[in-house]
Amino acid sequence: MGQLVEGLVVREQSGFFWVEAQDGQVYTCRLRGRLLEEARSTDIAAIGDRVEIEVLPDGAGVIEAVAERTSVLSRAVRTEGSRGAGAPEREQVLIANADQALFVFAAASPEPSFRMLDRFLVAGEKANIGRLVVVVNKLDLTDPNEIHRRFSPYEQMGYPVLHTCALDGTGVAELRDMLRGRISVFAGPSGVGKTSLLNAVQPGLGRAVKAVSAYREEGMHTTRDSALIKLDIGGYVADTPGLRTLNFWDIEPEELDAYFVDIAPYVARCRFGDCAHVDEPGCAVRQAVESGAIQLSRYRSYLAFREELEAAYAHD
Repeated sequence: MGQLVEGLVVREQSGFFWVEAQDGQVYTCRLRGRLLEEARSTDIAAIGDRVEIEVLPDGAGVIEAVAERTSVLSRAVRTEGSRGAGAPEREQVLIANADQALFVFAAASPEPSFRMLDRFLVAGEKANIGRLVVVVNKLDLTDPNEIHRRFSPYEQMGYPVLHTCALDGTGVAELRDMLRGRISVFAGPSGVGKTSLLNAVQPGLGRAVKAVSAYREEGMHTTRDSALIKLDIGGYVADTPGLRTLNFWDIEPEELDAYFVDIAPYVARCRFGDCAHVDEPGCAVRQAVESGAIQLSRYRSYLAFREELEAAYAHD
């Protein structure tokens, strides 16, 4: 038996995994046969995983074991048909063991999609990621008071909101400190300035992440080239464009309210234990919406996601 080495999966492509050992050496690895069997229904190894590998005489490696994960950011992928046809049947792990997720939106141009932000936050809560941060970029394009008004509800929910401007450097030092020494998801819709922000944190970082992302989302939504980009200040950053077309994985309609941190506290006060918060009498959630304790836009996101999940479960 060859030498056993522990390391971190920093890249993944077409069944190959690049594992960075503690000494910095990177080994190109495949999964051991018994793990390949398990990988039919989910990703046994993904970027961010801590693994044990056997180093072979030719310098390649075989992944022997994958450590228990602290967080798993996944989506459902379609395994039949083309470009989204068919039912979502398989879990695709976008990243394991992320310490935090930073969701980047523009203050304007493009207008922020709060429905997409809510989708990201639900996915982050489901993934059990320790810290979820909202990053509002392009501060120079609109009135600061208006930006604060639109995003302050998320601060009131307990989510940190970082205001940045890649153009003049506002918030870049704070962003760099947030990324330092951590494994970070860095995601958001197109055109919000993610590349410029990352380049402001570390020259060339945005281009490196963008190059990796360009190879993803090919074929039937199952082929991808995923990577963690190493930071000079310590830590890694991963861009996860898969979130843009995120189909929730392993969330039942009845569980959805638990992943809305502003809705969850009211659920136990509903008259009925199985309240869907749609039109039932004695619904504490709808009462909270009417009183302004829960934002109407958040409630509408909840209703849209619940309808989506009910349709997916009906299809299965």
